Amino acid sequence: MIDSLTPAFEILLVDDEEAWLRSISMTLAMSGGINNVVRCSDSRRVLELLRSRPIGLVLLDLNMPHLSGQDLLPAIIEEHPEVPVIVLSGLNQVSVAVECMQKGAFDFFVKTVEEERLIQGIHRAVRMIDLQRENREMKSRILSDRLEHAEAFSDILTADRAMLSIFRYIEAVAGSSQPILITGESGVGKELVARAVHRVSRRPGQLVSVNVAGLDDQIFSDTLFGHTRGAFTGAELPRSGMIERAADGTLFLDEIGDLAITSQVKLLRLLQEGEYFSLGSDVPKRMNARVVVATHHDLAAKQAAGEFRKDFYYRLCGHHIHIPALRERPDDIPLLFDHFLEEAARELKKKKPTVPKELPVLLTNYSFPGNVRELRALVYDAMSRHEAHMLSLETFKRVLGKDLNRPVRLNEQGQRSVFVPTEPLPALHEVSDLLVAEAMRRAEGNQSIACRLIGVSQPALSKRLKKTGDSSP
Repeated sequence: MIDSLTPAFEILLVDDEEAWLRSISMTLAMSGGINNVVRCSDSRRVLELLRSRPIGLVLLDLNMPHLSGQDLLPAIIEEHPEVPVIVLSGLNQVSVAVECMQKGAFDFFVKTVEEERLIQGIHRAVRMIDLQRENREMKSRILSDRLEHAEAFSDILTADRAMLSIFRYIEAVAGSSQPILITGESGVGKELVARAVHRVSRRPGQLVSVNVAGLDDQIFSDTLFGHTRGAFTGAELPRSGMIERAADGTLFLDEIGDLAITSQVKLLRLLQEGEYFSLGSDVPKRMNARVVVATHHDLAAKQAAGEFRKDFYYRLCGHHIHIPALRERPDDIPLLFDHFLEEAARELKKKKPTVPKELPVLLTNYSFPGNVRELRALVYDAMSRHEAHMLSLETFKRVLGKDLNRPVRLNEQGQRSVFVPTEPLPALHEVSDLLVAEAMRRAEGNQSIACRLIGVSQPALSKRLKKTGDSSP
């Protein structure tokens, strides 16, 4: 089965039998949610329709009055080589089928006895057209430096080139019906990326988010599929599931790596078949939502441990977006810090403070295991304690100081190094500020002890502390 979303193009059905046109239209709608079909019973109008409408696929009957399918096929191939043509015949004639394929037909079916195979062939053609369109669009967007829908990414503050490449990739795949897998450490902003995917897709429905971590199979099924009245004890009223609420929109399933195996099987079947049953019902419903999932887990490791199905993984990652950790995009740290500082000052009704000079150096050299979420929490905590003109370093030292006990870095010669080889060296005054801050931390704020630690006089240290805004005794 193809995914239940209607393709972005129209399918032209050409046959002089109106009854067959109605029948195949209903079958396509019921079997795959394909509703955007154009029916044509007069073969003389085919070329005109191809010129005037966004036709992506043609189903062409061979035996028709006025213009036969055999006459139309080469004309369509010549004028519209990008449009696949599936040829239909009422007779099983091998020689005719071979001739049509040689002329450029995508496929050939006997319509009277092969309806199921015909529907599968149409689904196969739609998948191929979608993939070709996605590949063209992806290549165009990734090679370009501009964003077509920059406003969709307004919630994600970044100047990092890798992140901007991810934005272009999102624009390239947002219109696809395939699922999207978003991976990355906790706190990098996976839900923000899911929102951006939904915005760029321009789907008329809403974004519906579900955190599936900790849901047992019964609650998971009820949450997604809904239930009928009396489906289980306590089900006094029917309830629609999240899939139904996300119709024509996006269903975002967060923490998919924590989903139980039994629930993985149900979601896999949903993605494959495009239909589901509400609890207590034997009437199938079609899914008409784009599925986006996210996880901070290493799914390859979970597969090896038998905790995540391989077939489920491959079905989920039709498109894969990996969000880099904050420490991998250091240029974003001062940008995000300033944004959160202004945001916190506004929410707490305080004036935005001056920032100590050594703070940016401390932040850039911190590993941020909690990523953007941790940075925001640090800034809000500091602002809630802030009372003077200069932002205090104490809140940051308490957290950032723990990271200074990391294993010592060694350079290529095996010598001790405090710098990351792949990052630019800090300015001399930044190193000085960082050294003073570390000495004061180890001395627990005692200037006399700090002077002995770094070998400077107390007046020199006091002068440096006065400049940076930390005048601890």
